Amino acid sequence: MTALEFTYNLNRVSKTLKPFAMRLTRDSEDANDLLQDTLLKAFTNRDKYTDGTNLKAWLYTIMKNTFITNYQRMIRKNTFIDTTDNLHYLNSSENSTYNEGYTAFAMEDITKAIDSLDQAYKVPFMMHFRGFKYHEIAAKLDIPIGTVKNRIHIARKELKDMLRVYSHMD
Repeated sequence: MTALEFTYNLNRVSKTLKPFAMRLTRDSEDANDLLQDTLLKAFTNRDKYTDGTNLKAWLYTIMKNTFITNYQRMIRKNTFIDTTDNLHYLNSSENSTYNEGYTAFAMEDITKAIDSLDQAYKVPFMMHFRGFKYHEIAAKLDIPIGTVKNRIHIARKELKDMLRVYSHMD
């Protein structure tokens, strides 16, 4: 494929990349930057593209890998390495201390909310919380896997409603 043909195909497919970039970055300007980086990498590495393969998939892979690389670079840049004897890795953006008393109140409310759930929802939810897979829960409780998924979904929804006061926390 010639450079002109590659550029034409690149332009034709690039319009479908913007929504994917938006989903990754959740910011219009960052999405535009990611799209530009992706197209630049694709063009400069066009010799690595195998003619006849899926160009769109190749571009999506480049975009995803570029996003991951940029994210990891940003995390490394914001991480401070303490060179004292105990060698702690500290995130430099975390400059405040957290009030553990607030956590105790929240945990108490969470426990009360879970205890107030109907047993039909509480048991599968707690099993899933403890690490059981859906199919394992279904086998242990001798119910269909769809029922397990539905009960866990309902438990989450009820807990979300009961604990709405904590929705501002991230």
